[in-house]
Amino acid sequence: MSAALLFRDARIVCPLTGERRGDLFVADGRIVDPADDAAEKATVIDCRGKLLMPAIVDLGVATIDRAAFRAGGIVRVGLMPDQSPVLDEPGIVQRSALIGRPDLWIHPIAAATRGLAGTDLAEMAICASAGARAVGTGRRWIGDSGVMARVLAYAHDLGLTVISHAEDAGIVGEAVATEGETATRLGLPAAPALAEPLAIARDLMLAEAADARLHVRQVTTAAGFDLIRAAKRRGVQVTCGITPAHLLLADNAMSDFRTFAHLSPPLRSQEDREAALAALADGTIDVLCSGHDPRGPEEKRLPFADASVGAAGAATLLPLALGLVRDERVTIDRLVALLSRNPASVLGLDVGALTPGAEADLMLVDPDAPWQIDSDTLPGQAGNTPFDGLPVQGRVLRLFKGGRELQ
Repeated sequence: MSAALLFRDARIVCPLTGERRGDLFVADGRIVDPADDAAEKATVIDCRGKLLMPAIVDLGVATIDRAAFRAGGIVRVGLMPDQSPVLDEPGIVQRSALIGRPDLWIHPIAAATRGLAGTDLAEMAICASAGARAVGTGRRWIGDSGVMARVLAYAHDLGLTVISHAEDAGIVGEAVATEGETATRLGLPAAPALAEPLAIARDLMLAEAADARLHVRQVTTAAGFDLIRAAKRRGVQVTCGITPAHLLLADNAMSDFRTFAHLSPPLRSQEDREAALAALADGTIDVLCSGHDPRGPEEKRLPFADASVGAAGAATLLPLALGLVRDERVTIDRLVALLSRNPASVLGLDVGALTPGAEADLMLVDPDAPWQIDSDTLPGQAGNTPFDGLPVQGRVLRLFKGGRELQ
């Protein structure tokens, strides 16, 4: 049982109730309305007007990286199924769900098909009973429409969301970049951005037919956003996410063969990046995630086409996200929904708010603290970030899981 805490003079931000300046009381690990005598006995934390927000729920991380999560204000993660071994058996799922507690709650995304091969359905029901909060295709697209239809139907019966990767593998092939001036100039194997909306269009039609919940983990193209918007208007149960990299960088960030910018999906054109910012502003995008995938020098200091995809994103997610607020791309309460409430909802979790009765997963943030992203000193297993050298603002001062401070 955690001690009672009184957060005094905080700038409290909740996606359900908006922003207010005042106090927040925590007892027995939950947010409560304090009685006068209980508040008098609580440990007082003087917030001095700093931000008090729900801790981040990071949906779709590739690696468990406690130091990076702690620095980034992350206390819950949706773990991608493409682990070693793949999360397609209940024993593996259960172990993954338990290894982080009590400081970090890992919510496994079970593989939709055995070995993520895209052919035979995995035992979703057993994996769900072992702790899986969703099922997913990992970094692969299920090319067989019959298999994907069965995945969606099975997930619908189980009440689980299907988290999909949206790139038509037949078009992408061995490409490492998006077709365009940058890929041509660098001589990189490239595929048209059309690979994304083609995959999204099929999955949306199948999800609509099955009345299933679909979350497209990353949408990065103007055509893809148009499809998501239209599907939402029709009442399809679809949500989508994006990383700061695809909001803030275009494919020209790969110039000079910068392998830190070798991502999956690859960076897109400037026009697609602007469409992503528009989709963020109009509510099409539901989730902002880190896509955390730390890679060491042995995987990144290679020719671009041979280097591993992925970037370390957990420690930089919050400051980059706060920059979107300063640029008036989103409001602060909408940002909290993107980082906490909405990803939790995809996983079927009732967290990410600061209302009475809610679990006290909190972070105290100085939104104005300046620092420079440095790949050599970034907390975590590796610092392979495409934002290396970028000045940012915003640091987590204190982090709490269930009312207990994490060190």
